[in-house]
Amino acid sequence: MSVKSPCTDVCNFSNTKGWCEGCGRTLQEAREWRKLSPFHRKKIERELPSRLKILSKEREQH
Repeated sequence: MSVKSPCTDVCNFSNTKGWCEGCGRTLQEAREWRKLSPFHRKKIERELPSRLKILSKEREQH
């Protein structure tokens, strides 16, 4: 069974937080996504909307 990834094929980690501008994951989270337990994937998935909102606000300020 394949693991659904939140990846949006943007993959830009050059912001101050180190989060992907497309999906909000860290580079390490993206690399290890398939190896993470369902619990850890869900935990990260719940954080992604707020991470992306923070990144959006950072872009607006620049």
